Amino acid sequence: MGILTQEIKDFVNKQRMGFVATVSPDNSPNLSPKGTTVVYTDEHLIFTGIRSEHTLSNLEKNPLVDINVVNPIKRKGYRFKGTATIISEGKEFENILNQYRDLGIKSKVKAIVLVKVNSAELITSPLYDLGLSEQEIESEWTQRYSSD
Repeated sequence: MGILTQEIKDFVNKQRMGFVATVSPDNSPNLSPKGTTVVYTDEHLIFTGIRSEHTLSNLEKNPLVDINVVNPIKRKGYRFKGTATIISEGKEFENILNQYRDLGIKSKVKAIVLVKVNSAELITSPLYDLGLSEQEIESEWTQRYSSD
């Protein structure tokens, strides 16, 4: 079994929104939401390069990446640290692209980013430290989001 447990896999595949952090050439951070973040294997996450010029360029120079996948209502999620490989052609690219098409992705995909996960860590809101239950937090944030 890899680093990604079934619980983590289910969570990531349900959320699909990963916030991907890379390092720019001037060492400044680059944070980009990727709505195609899913589990590929027990040790890999993937996301697509659709509007990802800065992310892809940064990863070509420095493949280290940090990805946060968070449920905004339950205020919890996971932080993944890993090493990225960019795939932009070939059989593996086509196979993964077909999986994304099956998920309903219609946008032009320039590249697939394959992330070898080195660590996975649960992240939670400080509200849990105050003793609030998941149900209380979920109720509060559901109400906040639905009031707009």
